[in-house]
Amino acid sequence: MADKELARVRTKFVDKVSKEVINQLLDDILEDGILNDGEKDSLLELNVSKADKARCLIDTVKRKGDAASRKMITHLQRRDATLFSEVGLSCGPPAQPAAEPKQEQEWSTSLIPSTQAFWREKQNDTSIYKVTNDSIKSRVALLITNIKFTNEKLNRNGAVKDEENMEKLLICLGYEVVKRTNLTGKQINDAVIEFSKHPKLKGTDSVLVVIMSHGKLGAVLGVDWKDEPAGDVFPIDNIYEHLGSEKCPVLLNKPKIIIIQACRGEEKGSVLVRDAASSALMCDDLSSLVADNIEEDNLRYVHKEKDLISFLSCTHDTVSYRDPVRGSILIQYLIAVLNTFAHKDDIEELFRKVMERFEEFAIQAKMQMPTKERCNLTKRFYFFPGI
Repeated sequence: MADKELARVRTKFVDKVSKEVINQLLDDILEDGILNDGEKDSLLELNVSKADKARCLIDTVKRKGDAASRKMITHLQRRDATLFSEVGLSCGPPAQPAAEPKQEQEWSTSLIPSTQAFWREKQNDTSIYKVTNDSIKSRVALLITNIKFTNEKLNRNGAVKDEENMEKLLICLGYEVVKRTNLTGKQINDAVIEFSKHPKLKGTDSVLVVIMSHGKLGAVLGVDWKDEPAGDVFPIDNIYEHLGSEKCPVLLNKPKIIIIQACRGEEKGSVLVRDAASSALMCDDLSSLVADNIEEDNLRYVHKEKDLISFLSCTHDTVSYRDPVRGSILIQYLIAVLNTFAHKDDIEELFRKVMERFEEFAIQAKMQMPTKERCNLTKRFYFFPGI
């Protein structure tokens, strides 16, 4: 029995296990459902020394029974094979959890808050972007949604739902939302410039810019769009320019998260409404950084573009899909993933999980895959909802 195996190696485990492995095992068994958030918090708060934490961990799992003990043994083998061998669990075939039927992921309909224990654990972690109680209070996001167009045939049915759901999510994540609706390309550009001067940016730990409209490669369409060379568009590159180090230095070293729900090309539509408006394509034109002579000693170079991640609703030259009642597929999946996992996952892992959901998405053989682009985050960023 696995619980008896844990009892047998208890003394050696307590003596040899590291604090890091204890924390990893706690995360593993929390995800397995062996412990709940309250039990994990109590274990960390009531046991000061490493040895006490280790004793409480192994005793708690033993009391949960054979299946729970088997899972912990498996996690220990994966996390620290040397320790697994040293405590005497390497004799005989490795303990394996009983085969269980694969269960459907349950998606939360509301944002799960981070625990205080998780928050404290990350405070001194130099591999993550610093987030404080004060910086959370200064969070601000820009939400732009084009719903009704001058050409009514282009109206985006279901986009009202996207706007409502995204605004709710941003507020729950602690962001003050600057909301703009039905803008031309120039008005979108002006809104981003105005946002770059928002007084809260100085104190924030991050910003989100969410733009939802029709689109083509490299551009979002304004509400006055016509299929002509000088059409009403907002070049996506402008976001990076307006929020970059040169024009918005208050965001230096702070994550800038860009989410674009818009097509990037043209394909035939399917049951869902398509977000493409033209066969014209616009190529991305990334300007290179040219060094100038520096004379003053107090001047210094900074990266022209850093701490940025963009999440686009589809790959190059393809369409994205929107349900005329429930809204865009991307926004539906994004909200479900953040509600369920933002309390413990960083932004890149959250975006990966959204992309993973699209592996199973297909409507009449029409498929969509969101894309992370222009990502130069140097650390991990956590939202810490509810802190």
